[in-house]
Amino acid sequence: KQWYQRRVAITAGGGVTLKDVESHMWVKEFAAFLQKSGKLTVPKWTDIVKTATFKELPPKDNNWFYIRTAALLRRVYLKQGVGCGALRKIYGGRINRGAAPSHHKKASASVIRHALKGLEEMKLIAKHPDGGRMITSAGRRDADRIAFQVMSSSMSTE
Repeated sequence: KQWYQRRVAITAGGGVTLKDVESHMWVKEFAAFLQKSGKLTVPKWTDIVKTATFKELPPKDNNWFYIRTAALLRRVYLKQGVGCGALRKIYGGRINRGAAPSHHKKASASVIRHALKGLEEMKLIAKHPDGGRMITSAGRRDADRIAFQVMSSSMSTE
């Protein structure tokens, strides 16, 4: 019933936002959009860097930087004013310390910082007056446009 109501709202001219679609589908689509646009500058070290100190190996996917950047944009969209430190906590994880108990470790600040700078260069996010980052009107427009594409493609497959 909920999907039916959403279909009626879409066909009646109601907008689709990022909150209306599944997160992993939106991130994949937005990462493809970033890669296709060619405006995001990917650092040279992305093939050898780990995403956190507790990781043993770098990511296997060659497009991981686009995926992380899309996920970061989604986080900034959902929570305005989030900064690099908070995003490090969100993307952190558990470190295996052998026989000792596990602890939480933060993610790499350099990866997050470079991704946020790339989004700022594309004018999708901007610095928040109180600290952190906020999404711009162009960023919201692109995010919602991709969300509409994801929603329409998921409805056509049903």
